[in-house]
Amino acid sequence: MLSVGLTGGIGAGKSEVSRLLVEHGAVLIDADRIAREVVAPGTPGLAAVVEAFGPDVLAGDGSLDRPKLGSIVFADPDKLAVLNSIVHPLVGARSRELEESAAEDAVVVHDVPLLAENGLAPLYDLVIVVDVAPETQLDRLVRLRGMTEEDARARMAAQATREKRREIADVVIDNDVPLEELRQRVDQVWDDLVRRARSA
Repeated sequence: MLSVGLTGGIGAGKSEVSRLLVEHGAVLIDADRIAREVVAPGTPGLAAVVEAFGPDVLAGDGSLDRPKLGSIVFADPDKLAVLNSIVHPLVGARSRELEESAAEDAVVVHDVPLLAENGLAPLYDLVIVVDVAPETQLDRLVRLRGMTEEDARARMAAQATREKRREIADVVIDNDVPLEELRQRVDQVWDDLVRRARSA
């Protein structure tokens, strides 16, 4: 089995790369999706979040009110640390379960947005960074996600720098290219991953 960490800045197109890798046969473990699962209604994770932040963080249907919680934790680093101390261990445990259930020769891709920020590169056999120019990120966030330029710049500034991400990369996938070129690059990377998985 080959354990791959996949990351990239907001708006870099990491989701597209992970989708293409799954098309080839990769087992995808999506940290964001798992982070939502571990605080779903009825979970111990949600109970712990409510205990830490109070019932106001619940929506009317009993689910987590993410915008409300976000407005609390992103304004206060200590509160964000409390949230992370609840959610990160649960995400880690679920990710390990999923990885352990994968086939022996599988290429397991962990889609981890904050891989560089949280110093997680040593956890993986290989790190892939999806890379674009900051101008491309800004354009995509404003044009495709409807963010204001100010909000987009703030989100980008809160993440690791492009240089820091590239420093931890074993493989860089340039996504400042047309989709067809991106597909060809992912095809090459996949062939390499399969070779590594077989010899692991």
